[in-house]
Amino acid sequence: MEFLKHTTRNLFFTGKGGVGKTSVACAAAVKLADAGKRVLLVSTDPASNLDEVLGTPLQHHPTPIPSIPNLFAMNLDPEKSAADYRERMVGPYRTLLPAAAIASMEEQFSGSCTLEIAAFDEFSRLLGDAAATAEFDHVIFDTAPTGHTLRLLTLPSAWSGFMESNTTGTSCLGPLAGLQAQQVLYQDTVKALSDPAVTTLVMVTRAEATAFREAARTSGELQALGVANQHLVINAVFRASTTSDPYAMAMQQRGEKAIAEMPDVLKFLPRTAIPLTAGGVLGVEALRSLGQPASTASVVRSGKASDESAVDRASLPKSLSAMIDELAAPGHGVILAMGKGGVGKTTVAAAVAVALAERGLEVHLSTTDPAAHIAAAVAGETYPNLTVSRIDPVAETAKYSKEVMTNAGAGLDASGKALLEEDLRSPCTEEIAVFRAFADAVAEGTNRFVVLDTAPTGHTVLLLDSALSYHREVTRQTSGMPEAVENLLPRLRDKQFTRVLIVTLPEATPVHEAAQLQRDLRRAEIEPYAWVINNCLSPLNVTDPLLVERQKHEAKYIKEVVTEQASRTALIAWQIEPPVGPEALKRAMQPDAVMR
Repeated sequence: MEFLKHTTRNLFFTGKGGVGKTSVACAAAVKLADAGKRVLLVSTDPASNLDEVLGTPLQHHPTPIPSIPNLFAMNLDPEKSAADYRERMVGPYRTLLPAAAIASMEEQFSGSCTLEIAAFDEFSRLLGDAAATAEFDHVIFDTAPTGHTLRLLTLPSAWSGFMESNTTGTSCLGPLAGLQAQQVLYQDTVKALSDPAVTTLVMVTRAEATAFREAARTSGELQALGVANQHLVINAVFRASTTSDPYAMAMQQRGEKAIAEMPDVLKFLPRTAIPLTAGGVLGVEALRSLGQPASTASVVRSGKASDESAVDRASLPKSLSAMIDELAAPGHGVILAMGKGGVGKTTVAAAVAVALAERGLEVHLSTTDPAAHIAAAVAGETYPNLTVSRIDPVAETAKYSKEVMTNAGAGLDASGKALLEEDLRSPCTEEIAVFRAFADAVAEGTNRFVVLDTAPTGHTVLLLDSALSYHREVTRQTSGMPEAVENLLPRLRDKQFTRVLIVTLPEATPVHEAAQLQRDLRRAEIEPYAWVINNCLSPLNVTDPLLVERQKHEAKYIKEVVTEQASRTALIAWQIEPPVGPEALKRAMQPDAVMR
């Protein structure tokens, strides 16, 4: 790992879910500890699996790892911190405001931005206060703060009385309201992050176009804030060991193409490439070997997966095509494909829309995919029953932000407006803006099928619910509310009208993140209809030794979805050709694509 040759005291690892940042962070910690350095490894991820990777139960304080002298690790719990902070903010008002207003405030502090601030609050003690980690040579964090969090914390107006006086902001004004006492610590933390002699930001990605785009966005945001000491790690780079396996050759070629076409902002960063492993990176020896070139012999020795029996294809979930008849039965309604970025929800939405249109049903496919290449590919004369539209998140967010600045920002001074403008650049703002945009699309489901590849999170649903409840409490009338918005929540919660497909991958982080999404939806009284496990190797007749081991490794996560999470499960096999265009989408759904 190139970034360990001249290591700064602090290492921050960032990357989208499922790219392997925890594995890379753990491997770096082990290598430094093996070199005689005292290392503290910290996770701020609510779904952290550090315990599993290191084979040691961890606490909220540094815990020694018995098998690795000099290494200590800990799990911070930002969700608990966010809950404690939420109560500090809402508690004083419980006896002063109506129940509906309290519910609105509580949901206001339940979003991702509050969690970001709570996480930053936790690790600021470790990064900004030198005395807190004086006994360690290196401190490694496997989750880094986002550019949005850092911008908020560097705004002077964020520490003004405006924060305390405004309790009706859209999503992110609240989280900083009670943190003025931490101002000096936060300023020291931001300073340490931007000092190249002290901190290195390691962006972990995979050789995939979507992952590179996300890494490029993160890199640009953080460089603009002065966090310029960056290193790129391309994880899970695959090299076929046999030319006779068409899946292996296609996978290698696709990765090479993505690397060659990565965004320019990433091409000039120092870089480390880590080969794809046979299975999960668990245990000290697996961590020590991470980054070493894989060989056929080492693949067979590299983990427990090689001791398992061959994949039992007969027990795998059915293909997505088997579910279409059930989805088509009502004759109309809304189908939502939900999931974290990069799991393939746009592909699933487009495939379902094509299949329904082929049955002669009227279908409207709406996407927020920035490239919109799949949406464009499925539109054509072959499917006269299919219409395609695109909700442009940028345009919708700009429209919504202008509306908020015109109304909420009218009476603010310059510093107040600066803070409000920053608040409107948060992820929550786009979420709410897109939510409003597709309320009208959902209403169309009363007389045809509407398939959406981006849906509101449970937090957004509850935010709207609490806002509407507060509106009714205050005004006692809803005559001014648009019909589509008024009926949106009942429609989303109606199991006969709306079917939610949770899309995931057969890997630890995507499955666990999807499980969290399901919990959020249930909190919002929306019950998922089915899970779709995308990009599976398990059904394929692969012969490359590494892919055979990966195939066996998937079994644990497929079983977890089927037995613990989903009432219905469908499976989509990894495709030699990317599923772009109607014919490719149909192939991805069919049983013969699964069993060949």
